[in-house]
Amino acid sequence: MWNKLLKTVPGPRATGNHTCGTVVRLGSSEATPQVSRQARVVVAGAGLLGNSVAYHLADNGWSNVLVLDQSKVGSGTSHFGSGTIGLFKPTPERNIVVESLKLYQRLQDQGHDIGLRRCGSLNLAQTHDRVIALQRRAAYILPTGMAAELIDSETARKLHPFLYTDDLQGAVYVPDDCIADPAAVVQVLASEAKRKGVKYFEGCQVKYINTKNERVFSVETDVGTITCEYFVNCSGMWARELGLKCKPPVRVPAYPAQHYYALTPTLDLPTDDDNLLPCIRDYDSNLYARQYDQSLLVGWFEKDAKPAFEETKDIPKAWQDHLQDDPDHCAALWEKAVDRLPVLRDLRMPTVRNSPDNFTPDGRFIFGESAEVKNYFVACGMNGNPLQGSGGVGKALAEWIVSGTPTIDMLPFNVQRFLDLHNNRQYLQQRIREVVGRQYAILYPNQAEYKFARKLRCSPLYSVLEARGAVFGTKMGYERALYFDADYRRGDPLPTLPEGSFYKPKFFQHMEKEYQACAQHVGIIDISSFSKIEIKPGIQSDAAGSGGNAVLSYLQYMCANDVNIAVGHIVHTGMLNERGGYENDCMLIRQTEESYFMISPSSQQTRIYEWMSRNLPTDASVQLNDVTSMYTVINVVGPKSTLLMSELSNSDVRLAPFSYRKLNIGYASDVMIMSFTHTGMPGYCLYVPSEYALHVYDRLITRGRDYGARDVGTLTQRLLRIDKFIPFWGDELTSMTTPFEAGVFYSVRLDISQLKKKENFIGRQALERQKRDGLRKRLVLFHVEDIDIDKDVWPWGGEPLYRNNEFCGTVTSAGYGFASEKLVCLGYISRPDSNAVRTITTEFIMDKDAVYHIDIAGKRFRLTQHIHPKAAMASANERQDMSKSYRPTVVKEKKQQKS
Repeated sequence: MWNKLLKTVPGPRATGNHTCGTVVRLGSSEATPQVSRQARVVVAGAGLLGNSVAYHLADNGWSNVLVLDQSKVGSGTSHFGSGTIGLFKPTPERNIVVESLKLYQRLQDQGHDIGLRRCGSLNLAQTHDRVIALQRRAAYILPTGMAAELIDSETARKLHPFLYTDDLQGAVYVPDDCIADPAAVVQVLASEAKRKGVKYFEGCQVKYINTKNERVFSVETDVGTITCEYFVNCSGMWARELGLKCKPPVRVPAYPAQHYYALTPTLDLPTDDDNLLPCIRDYDSNLYARQYDQSLLVGWFEKDAKPAFEETKDIPKAWQDHLQDDPDHCAALWEKAVDRLPVLRDLRMPTVRNSPDNFTPDGRFIFGESAEVKNYFVACGMNGNPLQGSGGVGKALAEWIVSGTPTIDMLPFNVQRFLDLHNNRQYLQQRIREVVGRQYAILYPNQAEYKFARKLRCSPLYSVLEARGAVFGTKMGYERALYFDADYRRGDPLPTLPEGSFYKPKFFQHMEKEYQACAQHVGIIDISSFSKIEIKPGIQSDAAGSGGNAVLSYLQYMCANDVNIAVGHIVHTGMLNERGGYENDCMLIRQTEESYFMISPSSQQTRIYEWMSRNLPTDASVQLNDVTSMYTVINVVGPKSTLLMSELSNSDVRLAPFSYRKLNIGYASDVMIMSFTHTGMPGYCLYVPSEYALHVYDRLITRGRDYGARDVGTLTQRLLRIDKFIPFWGDELTSMTTPFEAGVFYSVRLDISQLKKKENFIGRQALERQKRDGLRKRLVLFHVEDIDIDKDVWPWGGEPLYRNNEFCGTVTSAGYGFASEKLVCLGYISRPDSNAVRTITTEFIMDKDAVYHIDIAGKRFRLTQHIHPKAAMASANERQDMSKSYRPTVVKEKKQQKS
């Protein structure tokens, strides 16, 4: 029966008569002479995203824009979506959706019939953890002024009489959520863009993007070549393939999943605004439902999704002809809808529609400038609902193109967050299977790892650590040990990450033992995923004949700190943008007078290489080399680390702080040993040539038994740095935060009178203004008071902060401080909006009359504020253990068998 009912016909379409004006079809003979061969911007794809970008470019005064589409305006899948606009989202996504809603409201107010209606939404919770997830989100949305009301199941039933509510534990009602007609929005945006001067060309297929001097030069189409300054890839399902049609190829990691929804027969529902049913998001059943005219539209974000077009080499132009039926899959989805909406049980079976949509490897939008080609921009991957994101994404991307720099924090969405591996088609097809369902899953902080497309990038130590009880997570595709199961014994089933929790993690006791090793003995951490780049003289350096140090001059310009340090020393610095915000947080090791080794966060591997490459001298006097995979990095942390390292090397390992040497460890040569640990605790970072990694690790563990050495995971390392008030990239350090705001004043040098070789650096003027005018926000460390760590929900990041009952900031990262024996939060605070004085001072933060609170899932806890690292006193048993005399044990080497 389902074989007959499953269809792949278009979804609801606009009823109004919207056109995009005169549209030239390049394939027609009479149109060819009218085709412009030059444009400032060429946009590929005339769906929601492409039209939004074109509209906003024209709105900014850029009218020399061409929009090309291989078929017709709106012929892809972006306008076949649910038409829902949901505001109850994490902060970065919500900011994008808010901008979309502003655009659609403006179009509606101008008289365009796009079907925009305020209907509200019900976000349902079937489990206790879902209630907490909704409460957490409601708490951090509250300060924005957006209404989000926690209600019981009875109230939910009154708001939507068709709901089955007996299994619900609660819900959140968001009255400002809306619906609109995606097909109408597509046409109106195109019409308005054309009215502002944008030209549209249908039936035009982009064949290749030509580059010159590593930037966009021209676009080859099936009817001719168009020279341009900027190219914007908004080609939806075809975006990845189009990205490959360029030299160098551009990564666009997005792939379509089969995405199902159904439209019921008429239910004779009232259609006036006062009686419009709210949208339903039943996260635990992976479904949504909304009123569509007098019917209901039901859709799914199922846990086990299906990639589209697996049987074809490329995404077909006639995509509707290649969608496959799967009646069993659809029948199971429909049963979930019937369970939530029993009224459906009495209706005849509806038509189930398959409208593929692009999903990304991490389930977040993709937009921004590519890492490979300057002025090549990308916007795609709306993850199942193009309507709600396209307006805001188009605005942000257009502003970036016009101003030359992002106007919002781009870290969550930047296309440069990916590597080549993420663009692999087979990888994407596997990862997409779970990304769809994760749109509605509870993503427990630091406990929501992917299951598919794993074990791709692995340290040489992976198998050894796995055999020692490591539980792994991924970062930039790299397998990293999150923690080690202390109860694991060789031969047992391998430990796995337990179900997540908003309370004390279920593996807390393992991290506690790891902390004790770092605090009292030796902790050994594999952090090989860190990005590593060599900065050396280029091939033209000697030919330049200037006699200067090109590498030093380049890095002094790129970095906020003075990098003219002695050979063998290390400096911590930021690389900033013109606003003074971070583009990178790194360690620079001076290896010779003219060469440096740079260590950056794992997620920066693509992004910072691109940033530095764009700013290289044009005379090729400086070259960069990504050596991330050449070294295995082992963090040796703890008070006994020097004793241990002294046993493993004949060289003196007593290094000055922030210095490095190359020496032998065991039988391994040329190991770079650095006197810092990324944790604020004593110890070393070992940069080991990967062929020696197993040997060095074996020596550390074997000899380390005498010193209480223990494997330690990256989650424990994260807690160590939070407790030591060390701001971290992506949490505290972003493109919108400066070193002064983050409190790392030591990493900036503005005194040019003493540093003649550092007269200027990117972001200097912005920092000088901040120093002169004062700061508007400041990073603060908070200890959470009066909280029961065994019974209460923990802070995890994103929670709102209040000063004297006025909202003043947001938690950026949080965790348990083993040294302070308290839950610790880091967060930026600013003066409340009601305060006429905007600058923030130490006196304001530490005012004895200031009372701070944190809202954790609707419950407030008192905070104690600190602006300097504050390590708690070690417990008595720790001090006792530290004072114990050292008694070595004999390690017997196994005799080699005679061959």
